[in-house]
Amino acid sequence: MHRSRFLTSLALAIALPLALTLPLASQAQTAGTSKVRISTSAGDIEAELYTDKAPKTVANFLQYVNDKHYDGTIFHRVIAGFMVQGGGYDAQYKEKKTRAPVPHEGRQSLAAGLKNTTGTLAMARTNDPQSATSQFFINVVDNAFLDPTPIPDGDPVAKFEYQGRVYEKIARAQLLNAPQLFGYTVFGKVTSGMDVVQKIRTTPTGAGGPFPTDVPRTPILIQSITLLK
Repeated sequence: MHRSRFLTSLALAIALPLALTLPLASQAQTAGTSKVRISTSAGDIEAELYTDKAPKTVANFLQYVNDKHYDGTIFHRVIAGFMVQGGGYDAQYKEKKTRAPVPHEGRQSLAAGLKNTTGTLAMARTNDPQSATSQFFINVVDNAFLDPTPIPDGDPVAKFEYQGRVYEKIARAQLLNAPQLFGYTVFGKVTSGMDVVQKIRTTPTGAGGPFPTDVPRTPILIQSITLLK
């Protein structure tokens, strides 16, 4: 598998402790939401982060912001009908060092009403649900298939259907631990600058650095991400 923390492919997605106590994160969590500005070479994007619905994920993201990890990184994966992804590589395609992964909060954020809809921010990861670090993506269309699968009560879980798939009499632990059912944790949403996101999503792409496809031919640089409140 390639080292980049790509989203799993559509086919795979359909088929089959980190304590952050820094003052910055703590202050953000008390407010319910925080707001950040993502300054890029294509323009500025502002987003609200849901500290009350995905607290560990937001605290993790804000710590990277506080550390200026994102300054000088690029959007290295852009798919016009899917999402734009960045936060892990510099302009020379060198992967940046990260901290330990943040615990997956997908089902918690889904229960709080957050879904992978157009304009939302979510954490990128490998096939391992517990592997998200710094990379994030912005959904440019509604991507319901990226949402976690809610597991009904019962053990074994009685028959239920979700996104076209039928599950019947399966041990609860098996469902709760199935990697393909975790989905991707949504933790924020663009509040202004969707025109910039649209500009990024439609930029011509091709091979770049170690990646064979989906890399903007003209690099889209994240100049900085700053906390606004």
